Amino acid sequence: MLDLKIFKSALAQLEEEKKIPREKILDAIEQAMAAAYKKDYGKKGQIIRAKFDMENGKTDFFQVKIVVDETIVKINEILADADTGKDAVTENEKGSEKDSGKNTKAENEEEAVEEKAKQEDGNLDDTDSDARVRFNPEHHIMLEEAKKIKKDVEINDEITFLLDSKEDYGRIAAQTAKQVIIQKIREAERTSIIDEYGTKEGEIISGIVQKIERGNIYIDFNRATGILPLEEQIKGENIQRGQHIRAYLYSVEDTHRGINLRLSRTHPKFIEKLFEIETPEVQNNVVNIKAIAREPGMRSKIAVFSNDPHIDPVGSCVGQKGTRVNTVTRELSGEKVDIIPWSEDPKVFISNALSPAKVFAIEVNEREHKAVVEVAADQLSLAIGKEGQNVRLAAKLTGWRIDIKGSSSGETEIKKEAEAAEVSELA
Repeated sequence: MLDLKIFKSALAQLEEEKKIPREKILDAIEQAMAAAYKKDYGKKGQIIRAKFDMENGKTDFFQVKIVVDETIVKINEILADADTGKDAVTENEKGSEKDSGKNTKAENEEEAVEEKAKQEDGNLDDTDSDARVRFNPEHHIMLEEAKKIKKDVEINDEITFLLDSKEDYGRIAAQTAKQVIIQKIREAERTSIIDEYGTKEGEIISGIVQKIERGNIYIDFNRATGILPLEEQIKGENIQRGQHIRAYLYSVEDTHRGINLRLSRTHPKFIEKLFEIETPEVQNNVVNIKAIAREPGMRSKIAVFSNDPHIDPVGSCVGQKGTRVNTVTRELSGEKVDIIPWSEDPKVFISNALSPAKVFAIEVNEREHKAVVEVAADQLSLAIGKEGQNVRLAAKLTGWRIDIKGSSSGETEIKKEAEAAEVSELA
C-alpha cells in the first residue's frame, strides 16, 4: 500500500533539490502505470491512460478512442477485419506500441508482412492516393457511435472509457513502471538543468573542484558538473581539489551521458566578464570593451571606449589606485592587463595599442591592412616586447599587421618633446 505522506514528502524533496516540477513527476508516474497496465492487460492498438489521485492514492485507468469517419478510415475494411478476427494496425497505433513497450516477435513479423503487402500494392498501382488508415475498434470509434455518448463530439476528438482497476500488475510490469519513472525523472531533471544553465551561457559561474583527471578539472555546481579542459586552463595555475573556482561558461551540451558544462579560463570573454563584475560603468554599458587580445597567464590588452565624454574609460577600468584591474589580475593568477583607449582612427588606435612604447610616426596601407610604425631607437625593444609579445598583442587587438622600425630622428624628436614639457612645467 502506498504511503501518501512519504510519497508527498518525496515529491516535495525532488521538487526542491532537483528543481523538477511536481506535475512532471506525476505525469511520469501516470505514464509508467499506464504502460504497466497495458503490458499485462491491454490489447494491441489500445491507447491507455492513467490518472493518479494524490489525495487517496487511487489510480484509475482509461481507454482512449479517437473519433473518426469514412474520410479518415477505410470503412469497407471494418467488416473484413471482424470476420478474420485480426486486428488492424495503423501507423499511429504502431507509434503507440513503441511508446508503451517493445513489440513481440509475432507482432513484428505481422507488421513486416503488412508492410511488404503495402509496397507490393504500391508497385502494382502507383495512382492509388488513398491516405486513409484501416479501422481498429480498439483505437477508433465512428462518429455516429461517439455522438451517442457525447452529442457535441467532433472528428479527432477523444472518447474515454473507464477500465477495471487491477491490483497486481505483475513483477515484470512493476519493474517496467519503475524504469519508466526513473527515466522520466532523469529527463525532467536534464530539461531543468538545461533551462537553468542555458540562460547562464556566456557568463561566469563558480563552483567547487570535484576532481582532477588527466589534466581535466571537473567542477561541481550542485545540480550539474562542469569540465575545464587542460587547454582552457591558465598555464601555471595550481588548482586543488575542494577549491572554489570561477570560469567562463561557453557551452552547454546535452549528451547521452548527461549535461556537460564546457568551461574556460583562457577565453577572452572571461576577462570582459570579470571587468563587467568589477566595473559598474562596464556593467551599465557606459564604458564598452571594444577589443581583447590575450596570451593567457602572461599578458592581455583590452581596448575601451566611453559613451559619455565626461567619463574616462581607462580610469574606470583601472579603478582608484588600481583596485579594479588588480582584482582582475589576481583572478587571472598574475596575468598582466594593459588597458588602452580605443579609437576609430587606426593610427591613433595602433599607437595606443603599442603602449607602453612611444610611437614617433605611423604609415598605414589600407589595401594591405598593414601599418609601418616608427619608434625611437631606445623604444624599439619596448615596442616589440619580450619575444615579440607586445607587438603581437597589438596586432591581434587592432586587427592590423604591424611592422616596427627604430629611428634616431624619432629619438631626438621625443627628447625635444620631453625637454619642452619640462620647460613648460617650470614656467
